[in-house]
Amino acid sequence: MSANVNDPAVRAFIEAVNSGDREAFDAALTPDATMTDDGSERDLNQWADREIFSSNGRMDVVSAEDGGRDLVADYTNDTWGAMRTRWRFTVRDGRIARFDTGQA
Repeated sequence: MSANVNDPAVRAFIEAVNSGDREAFDAALTPDATMTDDGSERDLNQWADREIFSSNGRMDVVSAEDGGRDLVADYTNDTWGAMRTRWRFTVRDGRIARFDTGQA
């Protein structure tokens, strides 16, 4: 992680993505967590399987604001290659309750 991500929940999320650790990823999220991709609501589990875990997804944080809850990252996976993405996290009780991502 090159940028300063202070929020421990977001740090756990990024580390889980980059290590391909689905158990740690799930642990970083609230049980009712939701997400959007490019403005469209997605099924978080299906999206994570497709975009992260079955395609070797990785995040390299370029910049962080709001303690790391608002990020720009270079995201790479085997399906789409590399792209600049924005991530906005909502944290509740030390876990991610929602994230919104899309091309930056």
